[in-house]
Amino acid sequence: MLDLDALPMRLAVGQINQLTDDVILFAKQLGIQDIQFNMFHGSPHLPGEEQWEYLDLVRLRTACEDAGLRLNAIENVPIKFYIKAMLGLPGRDEQIEHMQNTIRNMGRAGIPIFGYHFAVDGVWRTSHTTLARGGAKVTAFDYALVENAPLTHGRVYTDEEIWDNYAYYIKAILPVAEEAGVKLALHPDDPPVPQLAGVARIMRNFENFKRAMEIGDSPNHGLDFCVGSWSEMNPEGVLPAIRHFGSQGKIFYVHFRDVLGSVPKFREAFINEGNLDMFEVMRTLKEVGFKGFLLDDHVPMMSNDSGWNNRSRAFALGQMSVMLDMVHRN
Repeated sequence: MLDLDALPMRLAVGQINQLTDDVILFAKQLGIQDIQFNMFHGSPHLPGEEQWEYLDLVRLRTACEDAGLRLNAIENVPIKFYIKAMLGLPGRDEQIEHMQNTIRNMGRAGIPIFGYHFAVDGVWRTSHTTLARGGAKVTAFDYALVENAPLTHGRVYTDEEIWDNYAYYIKAILPVAEEAGVKLALHPDDPPVPQLAGVARIMRNFENFKRAMEIGDSPNHGLDFCVGSWSEMNPEGVLPAIRHFGSQGKIFYVHFRDVLGSVPKFREAFINEGNLDMFEVMRTLKEVGFKGFLLDDHVPMMSNDSGWNNRSRAFALGQMSVMLDMVHRN
């Protein structure tokens, strides 16, 4: 198992679901050794339909190591793996058992962090073609356009229903994570609005995250601190949230991005044009003793960019590299 405590605050290449030659070359040319995978849409590396299998996870880890990279975390199984658990439907116990198996297999394979969310309908945007600086394209969200969207799951699911389902779920998987030596990292709902299409979105504010950490009270349970999602909630609340959860050792890794605006209406942004002073964000992470990794996330699509926006990712990671060097020097 990778000894996370022995590593400093650092950068990682993330938001990929395949380890390709392009990804390996990109990471090495940027001087980044750490890597993270987002398997929300599935992956040829992990073909399981209900859970992730041990040998598949081992092969992914060793492929990274053979390329000179460190596999830090995997986040986001496909929603179908645990949709019944999130909605409290018949069959949820079977899905939870599969999730327990996945976490055990991750531990056996030596993969230290499993990032997860509890957003039934995932990430929502109302535009994927909004123009940003210089004509770059970004995603955007306007709650007024979807506040009365048709129900996605047949009926309304209230806050307390989703909270009850969350408590049932986390109390079942957290003991397994503790035994397996795997840390669970919770991502905010994105967008962090009260409900979408009739389903409550509970991971939407500071108080709710405190509640989630109290329900799943364990050193193995913390946050995937998505700066952009917290900025969507309330830009002025980002640094206080970092200080609160970071001082408790509850921030396991960071999605280092920002937006312009906040709920009910915002758009994605380059990291040097959003709501926040991102250098101040990184400096605050350093001040609270954060020693995890930071990754690029939701970057704009620049002109003539590749399918995974590596031109824009290189810009973001270059900015982040300079900031990181400055905070380490001070």
